[in-house]
Amino acid sequence: MQLDNLQTLQQFHIRQRLRMMVNQYEVRAVAPDGTEGELLAFAQQKRLAFKEQVTIYTDDSKQQPLLGFKARQRIDLGATYDVTDAAGNAIGLFRKDFAQSLLRSTWHVEQAGLPQVTGQERSLPVALLRRFVDSLSWLPYHFDFTAGGQPVFSVVKKWGLRDKYVVEVQNPQIDRRLVIAMAVALDALQAR
Repeated sequence: MQLDNLQTLQQFHIRQRLRMMVNQYEVRAVAPDGTEGELLAFAQQKRLAFKEQVTIYTDDSKQQPLLGFKARQRIDLGATYDVTDAAGNAIGLFRKDFAQSLLRSTWHVEQAGLPQVTGQERSLPVALLRRFVDSLSWLPYHFDFTAGGQPVFSVVKKWGLRDKYVVEVQNPQIDRRLVIAMAVALDALQAR
């Protein structure tokens, strides 16, 4: 998909593939009937890496990178992740707010020309249950990302055997590649 077309999307789906040694994610458009449409991107993350890095490709052949994100530090509870395009040019960054995340996961997203975007788990009761009742850690979590009180995008986890998310973008200026990176990171990095 061309970048201009990707930037017009207001909604897309992300679904995790079940694999043993890697996390893989399909990013799909939404078909007119609301089901999953064409493959927009394919992400892969090696598990147990010392320095987190995820490459997102144009498709599952993994021939052409679209973007990626990489931790600045090896191990850091509030690590910053730089998001770059295929040529290594900066798109933006995101970082976990460790202190606020003790009770309710909180992330900050930055893109040049936009105010800082903050995303937080929508439901405090669900966040608390997931943290303090081990048998309920599977509960779906939903994130709302805002800037100055205005919605920017949301990531809603759906019930199911595999992790599946619906991403809705409300702010037309945010780079969809940055949104895709953050949405994939919510699954790939959330339990760390």
